[in-house]
Amino acid sequence: MYNPQPGDRLESLDTPSMIVDLDLMEANIAKLMGRLLPAGVNIRPHLKTTKSPILARKLIDAGAKGGCVAKLSEAEVMTAGGIEDILITCEVVGPVKVARLVELFRQYPAVKTVIDSEVGASALDAALAESGLKPPLQVLIDVNVGQNRTGVAPGEPALALARHIGGLKYLKLVGVQGYEGHLQHLHDRQEREGKCRAAMAVLSGTADLLRRNGFDIPTVTTGGTGTAEFCATCPGITEVQPGSFIFMDTDYRNAVGRFYSNSLTILATVISKPEPGRAVIDAGLKSLTTDSGFAEPKDLPGVTYVPNGDEHGSLTWQDGPGLAIGDRVEMIPSHIDPTINLHDFYYAHRQGVIEEIWPVATRGKVQ
Repeated sequence: MYNPQPGDRLESLDTPSMIVDLDLMEANIAKLMGRLLPAGVNIRPHLKTTKSPILARKLIDAGAKGGCVAKLSEAEVMTAGGIEDILITCEVVGPVKVARLVELFRQYPAVKTVIDSEVGASALDAALAESGLKPPLQVLIDVNVGQNRTGVAPGEPALALARHIGGLKYLKLVGVQGYEGHLQHLHDRQEREGKCRAAMAVLSGTADLLRRNGFDIPTVTTGGTGTAEFCATCPGITEVQPGSFIFMDTDYRNAVGRFYSNSLTILATVISKPEPGRAVIDAGLKSLTTDSGFAEPKDLPGVTYVPNGDEHGSLTWQDGPGLAIGDRVEMIPSHIDPTINLHDFYYAHRQGVIEEIWPVATRGKVQ
């Protein structure tokens, strides 16, 4: 029975398999902490990337403060896995989801969430009132800083929402959140930094407006891998939420450069060579996502990849690497988060020897 174990070499893995170079991953973590912690901000990594309480613990041990997740189902897994200081960065709306959040809060009172409407705030407050729980749920106002996804408008609309929350018994306003996701992958560094700082001025300005009107706003949280270094030095920002830095992908590498390494790859096998200059691997749409472009072969310059359906992908070249049937290749994902969500396990190795195997614990947790 196929059962990879720590101590095995990568050659023992069947393919496709998701592998992590521990030396590169640990260097990425050290680089981020070394760059951002001296700025005096908290680092709350976004765990929608890693999808693993084990990796969340490694990040906390390296200096991070808790973590954040996108979905309530992710928060349920993370808290059960011992990561209790969790911020849910997407609005929790609807009776079913609100009831689940109340139950999670009953068990883990450090859980926090974001709100961008009076309707959402009132629904949470009413559910908490019915629960009989005493401690107020900590909430942050989600502010639209330009991505135009979720978030209340900055300034007076955010203040009106703060006043509404202030009148509720079971919610406690503890901060504001703003995510400049539309800036993460801008390739021009100067443009990315300038637009990021403008967005941060909007966010911190809203926090200051709330403070002037009597609200205690200790947390101003924001940022991603493409902007965290700028956010960390913006006045008023207290916390950043980078996630992809730990593994990286081709999209982030093309935007922000090679300060962080591509530490995660998908190991695949050449299963056919129909003609000169073309080989077929066993990694297609079910192994590598394509929303940010196609994956790239690692250390095979001049070789390009295109998916050939669910289970297959083609590698093509002109002046070739001489790939043969049975050869192994490592593929660098173009978008790390959804690619990880396609796999069950990480096989973490050091110099080709598997040291740890981590389940992708929140795979498929989209509710």
